[in-house]
Amino acid sequence: MLELPETLRGELKDPLGEIYTDPDALLAAVDDHAGATATADASSPPARLLTVGDVVTATLADAGRQPDIAVIDGRTEREPVDPAVEATLTDLTGRRLSVTNPPATISESLLTTLREAATDTEYPVTISVDGEEDLAALPAILAVPDGASVVYGQPGEGMVHVPVRPAVRTTARELLAEFDGETDAAISILE
Repeated sequence: MLELPETLRGELKDPLGEIYTDPDALLAAVDDHAGATATADASSPPARLLTVGDVVTATLADAGRQPDIAVIDGRTEREPVDPAVEATLTDLTGRRLSVTNPPATISESLLTTLREAATDTEYPVTISVDGEEDLAALPAILAVPDGASVVYGQPGEGMVHVPVRPAVRTTARELLAEFDGETDAAISILE
């Protein structure tokens, strides 16, 4: 559905939020953001934590917090994850969904599955990607509600925490609009 243009590759290397190396500090920031934007309707709690990446997901799970939604592909920096990360990911509980998403793209399958996982209150959900999940953070920001957090890996630096709020949604929408393909249709799936 969407393809990453060469002109956007450099811009996407800039983190969309603060970088953390300590999982406990990151999880405290996630909880602070969720608490600051909590709604009175606790009957259907929204997804509060969505992770993109195997190492990020395993790191937070090992720190005692399985994400509400995790997007993984069995690889890190284009190499298979090590056995310890794989073991943690295998032990994740909840529903498991599978999608196909070729490298440097955002497929319709990934978009619809992200939206389904974000709007369903049956958590946790692990989305296993056949292909590559590197670009999933942008549509994830549009799929989850305000107050949620999207966390993804920044190679060689740590974990990026993106507190979802209107301004960051605008940034994600603007970046997705620069992709090649059916950008309006893709964005409409998520909103």
